[in-house]
Amino acid sequence: MLFSQLNLHPAIFKAIEACGYTTPTPVQAKSIPSILAGKDIIASAQTGSGKTAAFVLPALHHLSEKKGPRKPCILILTPTRELANQITKAANTYGKFLRFNIVSLVGGMPYHHQIKDLARGADIIVATPGRLMDHWENKRVDLSAIEMLVLDEADRMLDMGFIDDVQAIAKLTPAHRQTLLFSATVDKKLSKITQQLLKNPQRIDLSQEKISAPKIKQELYKANNAHHKTRLLKHFLNDANIYKAIIFSATKINADKLANELRNEGFSAAALHGDLKQNVRNRTIEQLRHGKIQFLVATDVAARGIDIHDVTHVINYDLPKFCEDYVHRIGRTGRAGKSGVAISFVLPSDAKHLQRIERYIGERIKMVHNVEMDQADFTKPSPVSIDKVSIQKNKSAAHHDAAPSKKKFSSAKKRWSSNDRYNKPSEKNNQRFQKKTGNKDR
Repeated sequence: MLFSQLNLHPAIFKAIEACGYTTPTPVQAKSIPSILAGKDIIASAQTGSGKTAAFVLPALHHLSEKKGPRKPCILILTPTRELANQITKAANTYGKFLRFNIVSLVGGMPYHHQIKDLARGADIIVATPGRLMDHWENKRVDLSAIEMLVLDEADRMLDMGFIDDVQAIAKLTPAHRQTLLFSATVDKKLSKITQQLLKNPQRIDLSQEKISAPKIKQELYKANNAHHKTRLLKHFLNDANIYKAIIFSATKINADKLANELRNEGFSAAALHGDLKQNVRNRTIEQLRHGKIQFLVATDVAARGIDIHDVTHVINYDLPKFCEDYVHRIGRTGRAGKSGVAISFVLPSDAKHLQRIERYIGERIKMVHNVEMDQADFTKPSPVSIDKVSIQKNKSAAHHDAAPSKKKFSSAKKRWSSNDRYNKPSEKNNQRFQKKTGNKDR
């Protein structure tokens, strides 16, 4: 199937062509015709499968056929600010030849900008549940004309405790609305909720397809203790083959601590987690995108919704709590047809959880034995320690433009550009590469 066969509005098809897409992904090919036919659907598919376009494209098409007074017609709920930003960006990209107002309502951002956007009239609202309820309670948003309700990453909204707000919001919309639910997985608890929110939904299940991206090389390294993990991490960060990396930490405190320690050793690093203000989070992501920082130390707030094409490595300093988050984490690399590497450090206490992750992804992850690292005494504490005073002193510095270690980062760029394995081409070669493979991020 081609996008030209989906009978989307010509202006939407023009935008898709401008992005260089010709063939829809499986979840798009199966979902879009059913959505255009007005059906409720429950769709589950792996990360990176193009779920965002699967509901954004038919939503834009639905709007293109509407006439009359402007009221919010499409409501998209998502659990995190990063995902909301990604969806808003996609809607603006695919709808750039149409004149629709797309408003993002997320926590951590100034109210006055959102109030001003709502006052101009919204066609599509992309929101996190808590901030949307706040605007509704203050009578700033009218949901009485919603015709399509989209629940994106519904499993995560359930895990994060948003489901009560989601159910309350659904009651504020017309009963005859069309409801679309997209999720990486659908368990029994989520199935009960879908029975309340959807009407005779069509089930589209692609979650059993191979979960791990084939171009992501996955490796495991044993660590004896926390000090051993830190020494392992520094060993990898000194490897010039790492161009950009996202390092996942289990807690916000450890993300700050690790980012501070890396900066003190000359690495260009910053932290990203839910306690930071949204403008700080946005700035940090842009710093990584534009090469102002090389290493992002993040909690699972970065596991979904961050789309940076040249992240070459993901490092699981701590394994994720939920198996599905492992898939979302490693999906931050190996994007736009490039290869990527996912490295995980495992403690002896992680053995059972590692087995659950391997069962979930349907494959064993290779345990790597590195002689060079074994020769070092990793059981001793790292010579650099960070006390509470230095953490507090440097905390604010983490949220500003980190002065990158130009020597290390420029060396990485030079090595990367000449490394055939990872292939970071020039702009001209990149266009040639994309044309040849026809593989781009959606």
